[in-house]
Formats: sequence, structure tokens, C-alpha cells
Amino acid sequence: MGNIVAIVGRPNVGKSTLFNRLIESREAITDPTAGTTRDRHYGKAEWNGIIFSVVDTGGYISGSDDVFEGEIRKQVNLAIEEADSVLFLVDVKGGITAMDEAIATMLRKARKPLLLVANKVDNPQDSYTSSEFYKLGLGEVFNIAATSGAGTGDMLDALVATFKKPSEEEEEDIPAMAIVGKPNVGKSSLVNALLGREQNIVTPVAGTTRDPINTRWNVFGHDIMLLDTAGIRRKGKVEEDIEFYSVIRSVRAIEESDVCLLMIDAQEGVQQQDLHILSIIQKNGKGLVVLVNKWDLVAKETNTMKNFEAEVRKRLEPFTDVPIVFISVLEKQRILKGMEMAMQVYEDRKRRIPTRKLNDELLPIIERQPPPMYKGKQVSIKFITQLPTHVPTFVFYCNLPQYIKPSYERFLENRLREHWRFTGVPIRLFFRKK
Repeated sequence: MGNIVAIVGRPNVGKSTLFNRLIESREAITDPTAGTTRDRHYGKAEWNGIIFSVVDTGGYISGSDDVFEGEIRKQVNLAIEEADSVLFLVDVKGGITAMDEAIATMLRKARKPLLLVANKVDNPQDSYTSSEFYKLGLGEVFNIAATSGAGTGDMLDALVATFKKPSEEEEEDIPAMAIVGKPNVGKSSLVNALLGREQNIVTPVAGTTRDPINTRWNVFGHDIMLLDTAGIRRKGKVEEDIEFYSVIRSVRAIEESDVCLLMIDAQEGVQQQDLHILSIIQKNGKGLVVLVNKWDLVAKETNTMKNFEAEVRKRLEPFTDVPIVFISVLEKQRILKGMEMAMQVYEDRKRRIPTRKLNDELLPIIERQPPPMYKGKQVSIKFITQLPTHVPTFVFYCNLPQYIKPSYERFLENRLREHWRFTGVPIRLFFRKK
């Protein structure tokens, strides 16, 4: 169970800079997939071997300096509700502003682990000035300079100390399926249709679905935990960036799941926000099934389904080996097919290939089509093994790992997918010196 950290603060205090600093060391290591959409507001960070998620709340709000106080209030409220720990960023050069005070008031009421972080502390004089932030009544002030990284170590030590420890007793090994997608795509209705009862009241009233609702579902001998992220709380007709709410709410369900069912609206096709959620699923290495909902409402010509599917795969590149199921929740069409695919992806994600088999199958292929030479040097792969990780991860031992090109990496991934079924399962490849 991962910890989620939200960065809050008024505009221009350096939230994005801090966000980038926290995730960049990790991004470099864990994004082996070429072309993964870099999500500017959600990422994985690591400190002393502890991995956690970071959400930059500023990144989702449209508008710049003149951001309404209301918008920031919403961000802070959401961070308090959804995150495990909060970093409240202030700017030592600007001193305490009315907006800082308003945010501090909200945070004081929240019973959440909180660190007050003074940014842009570039010299001894600034550290002296930063002591005025003690007036906010939020305890210790951590001085940092996000651009250079000064002071971030002490802050991170204090941050990871606030995290909940994973519970000792192991939970039962039940496949967890997260139903994700943008608002109004039919997530609650799908859960209701599967369970055959009104589990979530599907109404456009604010606050209908609060928390991801986790439900045990037994059908056809499958025992599944359904994580429903439905219900972005719609605050009346407030002009708000719904995308932010759905993304931060989906993050937790995605992290706790084994397989994600990404619902797409057949009438709208794949939107930017769907790709946003997809990038979070990929970063977490979760299984994926795409459900195209409201298919009953689409006017059909010959090959419509085929064309639509090709279009969806094109948008999902480079991760195209994914099951796509056309459903209608309303008409209860093919929704069980969707769940069957999800179970298959769950099983495939656990697949372990014996080392001998890997080498017997792949080494001859690699010999016939070796990695391209680099500066006159022949790159040769000698041995392959799979690591015992949640996400299928393969290590290729070779003489010059640094010269393996992304295109050859994709070639190897495709060969793995051809020989063993990993449909809907992200694969990670690493190259190490033998």
C-alpha cells in the first residue's frame, strides 16, 4: 500500500520545481518504456528505499497568479482528504501572505501529517528570515532550495517518518480490480451491474461516492475485490478542473489494484484525460483492460468496431498489447466478458518463466538478429533471467548494456509477448553488465 504525498501552496512558491526534484531521480530509473507519457503532476519518488507517490496540486489548476482563492481552497481540501501526508510550501522571499494564512488555517484543522517547507532559502540571511513562518503555528519549518536541492534531505527524512507502516498481517491474496476512467463514463453503473444491486447511488448530487468503495465479488468461482473510484464529487456547477479530482482519486485505487479496468466513452473516443490515467497505470506496472462503454449508442457501419479498436490502440502506443472489450453497461452487454479478460490479465501478470526456457527460446532469436553495433563495437547478450517482482521484469546480461537502443528493447519485448502471453501486462526490461 503506497503512501501519497500532496504538495500544496499558493502559486509561484516552487511547487513544480520541488515536485520535479522529488521524482526526477526515480523517473530516470523506472521509466524504461520509451515514450511513456510523462505526467507532469503525478510521479513516483524514492527516499532511503521507501517509494511513495507525489501529487503536485498546482499542476491541475488552470490560470496563473490570479488563481482564485476558491481554487486553492479546493486543492488544499482535496489534498487533505486524499493524501497520506502533506507538504505545505511557502516562499521565504515573499514572506507570509494572506493566502498562506488561509491555507495554514485549513491545514491546522486537518488531522494529517504535515510538513511546513520554506522554499528559496539560498543563503544564511534567508534561513534567519524563514523563522517568521513559525507564526503559522504548524510546527517546525524546513528550509530548502528546490532548484539546487539544498535541505531536501532533512525534509525527506522527516517526511518518510510520517508514513504509515505497512500492516504486519498479510492480506488475503484476492485479485484487486480497479475501475477507473474519467467522470460520467459509467463506473458506478458498471459496479452496480456486476453486483446486481445499487451499491453506489448513481446521482449527480455532490458527494455521492466518497471513498473508493471496495466490494468482494464472487462469481463463476472467482473471488475478486472491486475498487470503485467513481464519484468525483461534483460540487454543483462550480467551474472546476474535474480532471484533477478524478486523477488524484484514481491514484490510490490504481496503486492498490492488480488490474485496472480503464473505461472509455465510445462516443468520445480516447481523450487526453484517459491517457493521463493510463500513464499512472503504466508507472505502477498494473495490468490493464480497456472497456469501451456506451457502445450501444454508436451508429454502426461495417467494421466500426474494428476501426474503433485500431484507433484506440494507436492512441495507447507504445503499449498496444491490451485487451479491448466493447460493452454497454446499460444493456448489460459483454460486461462479464470484460471481467473474464481482467482475470486472465491477472493470471498472466503472475507468470514466471523458468530461466532455462527463457534462454532456450530467446537467445537463438537474439543471435539471428543481434543488437545493432555501436561505434564498431558488437553488443552481445549472453543470459536472460526473470526477477521475482510483481511486475514481470526481465534482466538481459550483456557486455555493453549502455548501447542497447530503445528500438531493440521494443524488439525484445515483442518477442517475449509472442512466446508467452502477457496481454494487458506491462513488462519491464533491464540491461546489466555480465
